[in-house]
Amino acid sequence: MRSSRMFEIIQLLRSAKGPVRAQDIATQLEVTKRTIYRDIASLQGMRVPIEGEAGIGYIMRPGYNLPPINFDVEEAEAISVGLSMIARTGDKALEQAALRAVQKLSAATTLSETLFSSSWGAQPAEIDLADVRNAIRQEIKLALHYRDAEGRVTRRTIRPIAIVYYSDVVVVAGWCEMRQDFRHFRADRMMSSDVLAADFKGQSAALRRDWAKVHGTDF
Repeated sequence: MRSSRMFEIIQLLRSAKGPVRAQDIATQLEVTKRTIYRDIASLQGMRVPIEGEAGIGYIMRPGYNLPPINFDVEEAEAISVGLSMIARTGDKALEQAALRAVQKLSAATTLSETLFSSSWGAQPAEIDLADVRNAIRQEIKLALHYRDAEGRVTRRTIRPIAIVYYSDVVVVAGWCEMRQDFRHFRADRMMSSDVLAADFKGQSAALRRDWAKVHGTDF
């Protein structure tokens, strides 16, 4: 949403040590540079103290405050540690989102500088898990080329319903049309993942309930 993106721009400029180019903001927020120009012009029109211009960079004048987040220090630290552990999943898109969230939190709350999370974690996925998450939200089928533990490669069409993040592996849960049953697919064994034209609109909630019953998950 545009309002959320404009909030992100404010946070980026507030935390920056110097001028930030529109292209750098656009890259981090995954939009076009033209979109950033429009958003900054709108923010300036709302009297947000952003200074600068295209080709040079933008800065936020000191003293601009956003409404406080109502977390005490220990609550904020707990959230910060939890967000930092997302880096262990190997999901790059979530890692970037977590970094932005920590920046928002640190801008509004006093955080300890003594809390760290190990970078050790799950094997990196060969596919973009952001695409899988979007397919789950949109209820769109995926075509996978999947390599099993013995190295055999099969093509599967699945209805993805959940992603499970373990300490050492990320697993995509879905209804496998070839097996006519629920299956779990390790992200690091997915050789490719293609979004299909076919969808399964309106089926996700029931599928997740059935999956939770089968696998003993309180979902």
